[in-house]
Amino acid sequence: MQYKIVVDSCCELPEEYLQDPRFQRIPLTLEVGGDYRTLDDDSFDQKAFLQAVASSPECPRSACPSPALYAEACDCDAEHVYIITLSSHLSGSYNSAVLGRDLYLEEHEHKDIFVIDSESASCGETQIAMKLMELEAQGLSFEEITRKISNYRSNIRTFFVLDSLEALRKNGRLSAVKALVASTLSIKPIMAGCKGIIIQKAQCIGMKKALSKLAEEVVAAVPRAGGYSLMITHCNAPERAEQVRRMIQEKMEFVRVSIMDTRGVSSLYASDGGVIVTIAANLLDSVSDLMNPNVAAIPVRNS
Repeated sequence: MQYKIVVDSCCELPEEYLQDPRFQRIPLTLEVGGDYRTLDDDSFDQKAFLQAVASSPECPRSACPSPALYAEACDCDAEHVYIITLSSHLSGSYNSAVLGRDLYLEEHEHKDIFVIDSESASCGETQIAMKLMELEAQGLSFEEITRKISNYRSNIRTFFVLDSLEALRKNGRLSAVKALVASTLSIKPIMAGCKGIIIQKAQCIGMKKALSKLAEEVVAAVPRAGGYSLMITHCNAPERAEQVRRMIQEKMEFVRVSIMDTRGVSSLYASDGGVIVTIAANLLDSVSDLMNPNVAAIPVRNS
């Protein structure tokens, strides 16, 4: 193979690429309380995981892959290896991948290996993976591809809406009183990623208004219409994902639109009913950063 794309299991790959030899998924480990532990691989059962989360008073946790797993993924015939991880502010997966690359290069002849922090999660990683395929198909040099994909990564916009604040409460990121008030009033926060850190953009009462506001935030995040790729992932909420897609596509045209269900790690972060949206420029020109720097970041714990 000319190239290989390695992703951690927070990345949702489209169905047609799950068995593609150019891709390899490295699983994180998921834990709920002391009784539930599973790898986020092909055996992942979303229904069982969500049931375990709902019934446990403890917060679900993820454990990043070992550097050895990433090193093994580099041991292949491909000339170029790209490793994509979820945000280093959310997980230790990126640091593990860097160590894995270094371990491989210490014991083998030189190979072109590029590790990229997606500064996102879920379909944000997918956007990068799909763009890497396009760049490789153009026959560009490894150096040119890494330069372009780094710029592309920085221009991806990620938004999501949570159906429940319970996961934040269990994580200690929200007081029990605030969580109770939000639950009673049905307050739904609209969140965004800003260079890998989670910020709150807005909040609405009721999921219907929240999804509409989510669509508005996505459309407002880019300065012009056309030439964009839209990807939506959902945690056990296909109708909501489709509703968001319709509202966004009423205002913008896209060169590619995808909707996927979340697997393990993304299900942990999005929780049951959550919807994640990413939008990326198809062209590799600069898109101005419209994230509000005055919104306080929500601290997160690395896995």
